[in-house]
Amino acid sequence: MKLFLVVYLVLFYGLAMFWRTYVIWRATGINPYRLTHADGLAAFLGQLYRLVSVGIIGSVLIYSVAPAAWYAYLGPLHWLEGRVGTAVGIILLISSLGLVLLAQAQMGRSWRIGIDEENQTALVTHGIFRFSRNPIFLGMRLSMLGLFLVMPNALTLVLWLLGDVAIQAQVFLEEQHLGQQHGVNYEQYQATTPRYLGLPSR
Repeated sequence: MKLFLVVYLVLFYGLAMFWRTYVIWRATGINPYRLTHADGLAAFLGQLYRLVSVGIIGSVLIYSVAPAAWYAYLGPLHWLEGRVGTAVGIILLISSLGLVLLAQAQMGRSWRIGIDEENQTALVTHGIFRFSRNPIFLGMRLSMLGLFLVMPNALTLVLWLLGDVAIQAQVFLEEQHLGQQHGVNYEQYQATTPRYLGLPSR
């Protein structure tokens, strides 16, 4: 399990973050990482998510690499440890990574980390986006829940809750931005496609 979590982190951040950022930059000349351009609430949410990411990486390294005694400082929730919870957590981690990578591929050149105020992006409504307006955020939420189930402790619980709040607020900001950018087309998309998951209305 310790090796699995380390490999998972390398794959998640390596493929979903660094590799995808490089692919978009090579294809468009645009840096898709827009959090450094944000201000106000968007800037705060960017800092909060970076904090959550550091906490996730740190907690996994403490669990997997550091001396076993260090894990006690994370506040283990032993009553939540068990085969069923671990199995569900592993399934969520693997499926969420697959969901994120699929959604990124289907977004193509429109994929961004944060809100791009400088460049027009296409409204993506095909593929997995027929069932979810925010499949990447859905995948991120599932991955944080999965991590908590695999490694239940006070820190991963706080990171899961903070990360979920940050994502919900970021979704709100991005929906406002897309509404302004795409107008009635986005309003129609909102009316027919769930925010996170479900069957399209038509």
